[in-house]
Amino acid sequence: MQLAGLTWVGPNPDAIDLMGDKSRARQAAIDAGVPVLKGTEGALDVEGDVEAIAEEIGYPLVVKASAGGGGRGIRRINSVEDLRSTVEVAQAEALAAFNSSDVYFERFVTQARHVEVQVFGDGETWVHLGDRDCSLQRRQQKVIEEAPAPGLPDALREQMRQTSVELARHSQYVGAGTVEFLYDPVRQEIAFIEMNTRLQVEHPISEAITGIDLVREQLRIAAGEKLGYTQADVRFEGHAFEFRINAEDPDNNFMPSPGRIETLELAGGPGVRSDFGFSAGQTVMPFYDSLLGKLIVWDTDRDRALARAARALEETEIEGIKTTVPLMRRLIALEDFAAAKHHTTYLETVPGLFGALV
Repeated sequence: MQLAGLTWVGPNPDAIDLMGDKSRARQAAIDAGVPVLKGTEGALDVEGDVEAIAEEIGYPLVVKASAGGGGRGIRRINSVEDLRSTVEVAQAEALAAFNSSDVYFERFVTQARHVEVQVFGDGETWVHLGDRDCSLQRRQQKVIEEAPAPGLPDALREQMRQTSVELARHSQYVGAGTVEFLYDPVRQEIAFIEMNTRLQVEHPISEAITGIDLVREQLRIAAGEKLGYTQADVRFEGHAFEFRINAEDPDNNFMPSPGRIETLELAGGPGVRSDFGFSAGQTVMPFYDSLLGKLIVWDTDRDRALARAARALEETEIEGIKTTVPLMRRLIALEDFAAAKHHTTYLETVPGLFGALV
């Protein structure tokens, strides 16, 4: 990179390599004092006594791809009868998706919340920029995110934030990263899932509650500047939501919806930000990532932010293709969502939410 006159924006290759291997990342988290779920240490020896290992962890459990990410390479195992066959399927999926068949076990958390911490470092100073909740998901893919995470006990929130900073320091992380956790509301526990060594889709809601431009910060650090502030300087204000607007038909089994966008009217005004990669008249090709854009809404508290989100979603009009905007309007009207009672498999339990099976 130096010979080409270019500067890499992001963490060093060692940190990417460490956190890209989920079983090694799990061990790094343990070394840094981050709480983890009960599971295997390192990659699973599939030739060994996997039945005994699974019995020790307890059912249900999940088998995960060591090199996985983005919700891929994860399979739930409910009993010993499903064990070997599910591990084999997970290995095949992992090899096809990540060119590695390594997998590992973790205890499965029923009705878990998915929460995460935005961290940032310059190699000498590390801070967190608050937490986010990404629990509203469909098939392990995030649908709506918010910051800060609602209903999280203060002691667990502080533990999650501080241990995330320790993990970044322990791995000498540089730039923006996200440490992801599962929150078990029954046991009142948090546990490390993984660390994403990049800027994530939902980073604007962290920007909204801190006033810190994460893209600018990444470029500053890559240019050799220092962070210039400590944790005590980071202030949190208000509440923010992000809605992922996809070119899919939620009432027809989320079928892809390529085609020409005839109308694209985006919401605006105070506390509203629309980040879209398309405009009216453009064509969504059939070979694509389904994300059209993001709607980000901020207000002084969660209730006000929800009310502003409802108005912004009503103002967002996309015609010519099917999108998830109507689904977003339905989701934020749910009483359980308003009360922050949702979890990672919640959408599978709501009757009549979709026009066809999810």
